[in-house]
Amino acid sequence: MSVLDRRVVALGGGHGLSATLSALRHVVSELTAVVTVADNGGSSGRLRREFGVLPPGDLRQALSALCGDDDWGRTWARVLQHRFASDGEMDNHAVGNLLIVTLWQLLGDPVGALDWVGRLLGAQGRVLPMALTPLDITAEVRGIDLRDRDALTTVRGQVEVASTDGQVHAVHLDPADPPACPEAIAAVDGADWVVLGPGSWFTSVIPHLLVPELRRALVATSARKAVVVNLEPQEGETEGFAPENHLEVLAEHAPDLKLDVVLADHRSVVDHGELEHVARSLGAELVLADLGADDGTPRHDPAKLARAFRGFLAVT
Repeated sequence: MSVLDRRVVALGGGHGLSATLSALRHVVSELTAVVTVADNGGSSGRLRREFGVLPPGDLRQALSALCGDDDWGRTWARVLQHRFASDGEMDNHAVGNLLIVTLWQLLGDPVGALDWVGRLLGAQGRVLPMALTPLDITAEVRGIDLRDRDALTTVRGQVEVASTDGQVHAVHLDPADPPACPEAIAAVDGADWVVLGPGSWFTSVIPHLLVPELRRALVATSARKAVVVNLEPQEGETEGFAPENHLEVLAEHAPDLKLDVVLADHRSVVDHGELEHVARSLGAELVLADLGADDGTPRHDPAKLARAFRGFLAVT
């Protein structure tokens, strides 16, 4: 099937962004990933604390998703994702994280280093950080103060917010006005389409709207904008959310952002009318499709996503 002549920027992090990139690299001619940089756990957190660098894990996952389907691509994707298992300090470090940090140290240029990794992999797209400094996420969480269940408690850290026992009310970045990646701004300015989601809503998707310069670019760009809604609520972070709640939270954090398409899995939507109402209030058309993995796990299937993306990207 032919590739569409479209410039697309996909924003997010983790497995959600990986699914989007795995789909879009088969659909469009020019693809750029803009990736959150607030991870403070695991291998990424350890490298961030030791070397003062951007957390590389979500950037690594995005690069892996852009690897080709030939032997070269599949092999390098496995290398990037490989984690050491030992009783020592290297335990659980991902090879790709170490490769990225090595190039950052050698080149002193976060974007240039990622481009070099992409070239090595034969990546079918470009990967950029959303900001040029490591960020922390703080959240106002309701329900974890046993003395007052309605009180808001501040929780700090991406891992801590994602695993909270309470309900996240709002998220913020620290620092609040970080320097955006100039290449990410340029990509958004020149895009035909921008895609947000799916993924951890408060810790991977919404943070892009909290970088002031990036948010201004997203509002001002002539690109059309699509949001891919999660298949189900995420335990802790969005527990109890219906698909329309994801859109409502997005609007609360960026009320000036207008959308063109909301893409959702038809089996995960209980109240089609309510989701369509909220989508229209944001300026968007609701597109329902079969998007979930056939094994029943709450994962977007890249091949199904690709078909859905092609359906609305081809008509513009």
